[in-house]
Amino acid sequence: MSATKPVNQRAWWFVLPVLVSVAFSALVPLMTIVNYSVQDILGPDQAVFVGMEWYKEILRDPDLHGALYRQLIFTAAVLAIEIPLGITLALAIPERGWRASLTLVLLAMPLLIPWNVVGTIWQIFARGDIGLLGYVLTQLGVDYNYSQHPTDAWVTVLVMDVWHWTPLVALLSYAALRAIPEPFYQAARIDGASRWAVFRYIELPKMRGVLTIALLLRLMDSFMIYTEPFVLTGGGPGTATTFLSQYLTQKAVGQFDLGPAAAFSLVYFLIILLLCFVLYNFMKDPQ
Repeated sequence: MSATKPVNQRAWWFVLPVLVSVAFSALVPLMTIVNYSVQDILGPDQAVFVGMEWYKEILRDPDLHGALYRQLIFTAAVLAIEIPLGITLALAIPERGWRASLTLVLLAMPLLIPWNVVGTIWQIFARGDIGLLGYVLTQLGVDYNYSQHPTDAWVTVLVMDVWHWTPLVALLSYAALRAIPEPFYQAARIDGASRWAVFRYIELPKMRGVLTIALLLRLMDSFMIYTEPFVLTGGGPGTATTFLSQYLTQKAVGQFDLGPAAAFSLVYFLIILLLCFVLYNFMKDPQ
């Protein structure tokens, strides 16, 4: 009878600094927000306990309902476009050689651009007087003006996000495709499987783990979008591109309502957490 080898637990000491860092950078601010969400901040040293009053106020706020509606529609559109488009691009990239390397480098370039610069690029690109996109649409007879028409502004923000973040989905999908063992493809060729059958029964199931990561990343990123639409449209015209993050910033910074802003930030966090939980379980077990 062989003796059981003792387990060395000393590796946990290497994890301890990470846990301490996370606790300091995440848990402490979270507890501060929880504290603010149940108090009315009257001054630097003056606060009155109000319980759940701020939560009731923000849940009755029609501006919040409008921002949440726009956010859900935007996130659904982002996922519906970027995931299939990213997979399509990944399938079109050559498997190896200099063409594959060049394509991957060009594809990754939008990901290297800072968010505020992305907004500035599209702000100029979509202008009707000096921007290429605005000029072309105007010459085609399209009444396009993202600074005045709500629909044009919303669509421009959506196209900007697709241009910026679809390469992330494509690169993740490409890595998953290259990790599929060659014997799977050999067996498919022997069986005479069509290209669609190979994708449906070999590639897509093998990509599920990576696609889950891509979906969760894009879900969280799209729900936290702030800088790009702020630079491009400022949340307008009107409230057409005012999403949840901008609504929160207006509450906390613009109006200095720390109590309602803290309560809303917690509700905001729970919404993202709930959607990620549902999406993760759906991707893990689609049946």
